[in-house]
Amino acid sequence: MLMSKGQNSIVPQLRFPEFESYGDWNIDKFSSFIKLYRGSSPRPISQFLTKDENGVNWIKIGDTKNAVGFEISKVEEKITTEGSKKSRKVKKGELILANSMSYGATYELKIEGCIYDGWFVLREYEDSFDKQFLLQLLNSDFLQIQYKRLAAGGIVQNISSEIVYNTLLPKFSIKEQQKIAACLSSLDEVINAETEKLELLQDHKKGLLQQLFPQEGETQPKYRFPEFINDGDWEKRTLGDEDFTIIIMGSSPKSSSYNENKKGLPLLQGNADIKNRKSKPRIYTTEVTKKCEIDDILLSVRAPVGTVAKSLHNACIGRGISAIRVVKGNSQEFLYQWLISFEPYWVNISQGGTFDSVNSSDIKSLKIFLPKNPKEQQKIADCLSAADDLIEAQSQKIEDLQFHKKGLLQQLFPNVNEVAV
Repeated sequence: MLMSKGQNSIVPQLRFPEFESYGDWNIDKFSSFIKLYRGSSPRPISQFLTKDENGVNWIKIGDTKNAVGFEISKVEEKITTEGSKKSRKVKKGELILANSMSYGATYELKIEGCIYDGWFVLREYEDSFDKQFLLQLLNSDFLQIQYKRLAAGGIVQNISSEIVYNTLLPKFSIKEQQKIAACLSSLDEVINAETEKLELLQDHKKGLLQQLFPQEGETQPKYRFPEFINDGDWEKRTLGDEDFTIIIMGSSPKSSSYNENKKGLPLLQGNADIKNRKSKPRIYTTEVTKKCEIDDILLSVRAPVGTVAKSLHNACIGRGISAIRVVKGNSQEFLYQWLISFEPYWVNISQGGTFDSVNSSDIKSLKIFLPKNPKEQQKIADCLSAADDLIEAQSQKIEDLQFHKKGLLQQLFPNVNEVAV
């Protein structure tokens, strides 16, 4: 346990031996150590956007999707030099903190440019904090819990400079900060390297899908296993053919039947009940409407449509899910992999008012091509399934490393519940 030494000091659970004699960590408000400067936007922004490669980087919250760890190195848009004069300029190496959407996340810039008013840039902290330590600290639970407690807003939560300034930070020797930062940064490097390996595996899988299934307008794939080269064109089928599949459209039970104590059957309602292409139910239902079985193919039919997964459960399926089961004589795994290759199709044909969706007619009318020889189906299925196994193993490796880092953070940083907030 962390031991509080008083309202304004604390001792962490894990400390490097050479710093045990350095005394307690002090606790004080963010405003005592760091200055915030809010971004600004030239308006209307549409008049200042440019496709000129020499334009100024326009850094938005959306650019975090391309971040590697806590680093932002590329953006999707640029603004003119005139527009940059009406915005907040930031330098390479500075730290920026999101105040909306992904509020509270802090990133180091690997580029220079301008930030809009969804960001704060952090300055004048160098006498109190090592930058890399501060980056780790601001993304730790110690700060994130404080933001969530103090943040205002509904669907899009926001944090003001006043909220950030009133959060608490631990202050102690720069040398000890650097030691902690070096430990965590080295672990981040390992995680980033393993993440790059995962991305390569995922790209390889995408390439296999493109090579092993016929593309639009074709009746044979680009690559064929040698023993099947002379087997001719694949057979054109419709997904709804009764001698090929059984398709079950979900129907939602009454909400009064929902429970979290595992009474009845697991309930699969949509994308929220799918993780890593596998069913992961959150609640159960005592009213069973439509059912899927273990190993059925799940297809999300409400926005975002087209997600394909495997059912690990005998479950009740709600309106957001369709279950597809292959009739004997064909490969379930082959169809599962084929539907993954077809995910963008559903987005293109989906329609609706409140939210996009696809219906049973859309699913049943889908045209596909099948190898006439069941052994070729199985060979393709085995190849793609093996790729999935590698991806899953790599994903688990990253998850284990992230769990290890979370444990380190909990020991190396204060527990926010041990100090007055």
